[in-house]
Amino acid sequence: MRTSKFFLLVAAAACLVACGGKSGGAPDFGDNEYPVETVGASTAMSQTTYPATIKGVQDVEIRPKASGFITRVNVHEGQSVGAGQVLFVIDNETFQAAVRQAQAAVNQAQASINTAEAQLSTSKLQYDNSVQLHANGVIGDFELQSSKNAYTSAQAQVNQTKAALAQAQANLASAKENLSFCFVKSPASGVVGSLPYKVGALVSASSQPALTTVSNISAMEVYFSMTEKDVLEMTKSAGGLNAAVSAYPPVRLKLADGSVYAHEGRVVKVSGVIDAATGSVSMIARFPNPEHLLKSGGSGSILVPRENSSAIVIPQSCVSEVQNKKFVYVLGAENKVKYTEITVNPQNDGVNYVVTGGLNIGDKYVTNGLTKLTDGMEIVPITPAQYKKKIDESGKIGTDGSAKGFVDAMTGKK
Repeated sequence: MRTSKFFLLVAAAACLVACGGKSGGAPDFGDNEYPVETVGASTAMSQTTYPATIKGVQDVEIRPKASGFITRVNVHEGQSVGAGQVLFVIDNETFQAAVRQAQAAVNQAQASINTAEAQLSTSKLQYDNSVQLHANGVIGDFELQSSKNAYTSAQAQVNQTKAALAQAQANLASAKENLSFCFVKSPASGVVGSLPYKVGALVSASSQPALTTVSNISAMEVYFSMTEKDVLEMTKSAGGLNAAVSAYPPVRLKLADGSVYAHEGRVVKVSGVIDAATGSVSMIARFPNPEHLLKSGGSGSILVPRENSSAIVIPQSCVSEVQNKKFVYVLGAENKVKYTEITVNPQNDGVNYVVTGGLNIGDKYVTNGLTKLTDGMEIVPITPAQYKKKIDESGKIGTDGSAKGFVDAMTGKK
């Protein structure tokens, strides 16, 4: 019989522990006392997350200016290249022939100039001689004028051949430029992207996709968007958009695998135009990429730290959750509690909530015994310290969290 009584006492103690311990139930003091805490301002650190796209500081699509078959591919995917390095060679026999033809035209024009200049020199000597003879009365005006006309014609011939040479030289330069288009070079230093075309493929300036992309990944630009409201608040508080960008805190980058990138980034650019379709503003943060871990075209999330010096922070143990909604018991008039819905920042540390709505500084809320409370119930508010003292004095819970103190008291043990 005594054994049965002992087990009944243990069961009763366990029930009391379940009601007054970690489950949120209150010890049955018999006086309807519940601990109440006053809402105060705290400093809370949080972060806002924005979806982001990663790009190199310079992503250049490589396209040919000349049409033809690819005869040589000089690079492979992921290779680092320098500015001016030849990436592809396009069939250029026709262009080489055009260069040779243009060069021949230049040579011919140069020969014509040499001939015309020789004729000009002869005409000038004849004209000078005619001037002397006319002065001595040896020849008449007709012969002098004829000699002058021949000299003028020789001058015109020289000018004409020089113009022809200039035209031939221009044609040669154009032919050489067309030939150079067959050697597709990288306009910048960077890393080669995918290579969709192989040797033998017919390509042109309009080919889709491009021959490849060269990305400068020494640093990366991460694109994300903020709402128009957030940008306006940021601009007003900083006194201007440029000042807001300069004062923007360092940001972190969460990668696709969930890890956080080791280097911090800085916001360097903000779009001056609001996207009418989304109501958002594009922002660009630049991150160093010394290990070349970040790749152009990747995705992630920008993490923006926020410090709130007037935040309302309450323990999660004081909050009950029903159908994804969160509630606390707020102490109202005549010491009656009100079941009040609150909103919280979705990002938390697993211990506390940062309340964003439903509670104000100065409000009082119940911290323990939530499972025994009902909306409108009248309670006797005490401080959390008094509540803890009553728990300790009641002997319902031992210092090790067990029901030993209560059992000892009931069985007469000391």
